[in-house]
Formats: sequence, structure tokens, C-alpha cells
Amino acid sequence: MSGHGFPEEDARLVVERALDEDLGTHGGGGRDVTTLATIPASQESVSHVVARSSGVVAGLPVVALVLDAVARRLSTGAVAVELHVADGDRVVRGDRLATLRGTTRTTLVAERTVLNVLSRTSGVATHTRRWADELEGTGASVLDTRKTTPGLRALEKYAVRCGGGTNKRMGLYDVAMIKDNHKLAAGGLTAAYEAVRREYPDVDVQVEVTTTAEALESVAVGARFLLCDNMTPAQLAATVTAVRDTGEVVELEATGGLTLEVARDYAQTGVDYLSVGGLTHSSPIVDIALDLDPDDA
Repeated sequence: MSGHGFPEEDARLVVERALDEDLGTHGGGGRDVTTLATIPASQESVSHVVARSSGVVAGLPVVALVLDAVARRLSTGAVAVELHVADGDRVVRGDRLATLRGTTRTTLVAERTVLNVLSRTSGVATHTRRWADELEGTGASVLDTRKTTPGLRALEKYAVRCGGGTNKRMGLYDVAMIKDNHKLAAGGLTAAYEAVRREYPDVDVQVEVTTTAEALESVAVGARFLLCDNMTPAQLAATVTAVRDTGEVVELEATGGLTLEVARDYAQTGVDYLSVGGLTHSSPIVDIALDLDPDDA
């Protein structure tokens, strides 16, 4: 599997749910009325997964997962997968990503689910790669957020890693993030931080700050990861300097409304990270197709 830590169990759940949507529940495993009516059960073919636009590939292990799931559900026969590229590779229009050999029924039933997932995850990886390339040499890296497609978080965050980005946290359970509404409800920044430390002493705590004063208050109570929200580059640079001058080792992140056009300006303030919700909520897909090989027909 991929060296980026492909989330196989999460992917299996996504595949099963996607096939439920596409095939329905007729006869237990569902059905594809077009393919089952027009393609003989014994027919075999060769087909290719092909890039129709340039980008960074992510999610290739899903191809085999979908084909295997279709064959199991509909008893339509096996299809072997030969991958020609790896997750994280850059591709251009016309590149073959994979070759499939086996029953035509299984291939055509699986086609749309394979392409829906692969196009989406490759789109996220491609968008992330643009940010990683823009930040190269600055010492800062790009982080994702929880602004993910419901049900696809593990795959989308995997795609971020394939594109050269970093995952900040997977959910509400693994890292505490104190934001403005938590401060208001808890009675202040310090009160919120102390409450988290008291209830969950082993969990990492991140604090969102909007001013240099808040940043310094956070460091004083023990915070070692700060999200500097909606600051200008000048405000952020001043905050970074003030925090570094405390002598504490604190990770600093710029967040809020960041664009590629200003990415280096923010990175050059000395922050460690830039977090970008758009990596997962606004990435266009990479156009990917599946073509039967006419020479094998």
C-alpha cells in the first residue's frame, strides 16, 4: 500500500456506502441494469484508468477495493489491477494510472465509484501540492482542517499528505482546540485552558488567538500551540517575535482567509504552519477517466 499511510478500513466503508448508493439493494447486492443487460457474463476486457488533466494522484488503492467489492456483491468475476504510478506522483493529461484486466461486467459496474473517489482525492492532493510548492524554502508547512466532506475525512486527509501537506488533527477527540466560543462560554482564555488541562491532562491543547496579548496570555498559562487567526502579516510578525522572546518553545500557525497569493508573506513572518480549510472543502477534482482498450475488443 501507499507510503503515505492509506486508511484502508475507512476506505472500505466509503466504498461500501458508495456502492449502496449506486447499486441499490435489489437481490441483496444490488444491480446495474445497463451493464447486466448488455454485457455477457463471460466477456473479459482490458481497460485503463487515464488522467484527463494534470495533477497529483491520491487514492489509487481504492481501485482494487471497489473492483473486489463489486465482484463479491454481484458475483461478476475478478479484475486484476496493475498500477503505473504511485500516490503522490505528478501526472499529466494522457498518463495511464492503472490497467485493469478481467470481466467487463465488474469493470463497468465499478467504473463510476472508482472515478468519483479517485478524482476527488487526487483533487485534494493537487491543491495541497500547490500550497506545498509555494511554501517551499520558507520553513513553514501547510495544514488541513476539519472542514472535510462528511464521511470522507480519512481519505481527504490522506490526500493532503500525498500532496505534501500535514494533518493538524483528525477530529474533536484527539486534540483540544480552544476557540473564541469556548473562551466566551468558559469565562475566558485562561479558564478554558485550565479546564481542558484538568479534564484531559494527556491531550494536546491548541489555542486560537487574535491579538499579541492573547498569544502571550496563552503562553503564560502553558499553551504550546497557537492559532493566530485573521492577523495581517505585520500583526502576525509582531506576535511571532513576542512569543519567541518568551523563550518558550511554541508552535505557531497562521489561519483564516489565507490564499496562495499571500502564502509566502505569511510564511515569512516565522510561523511554523499555515492552515487552509480550502484544501478539503474547495479543491476541484482531477479529471480521470476509464477507457476500455479498443485493441483488446
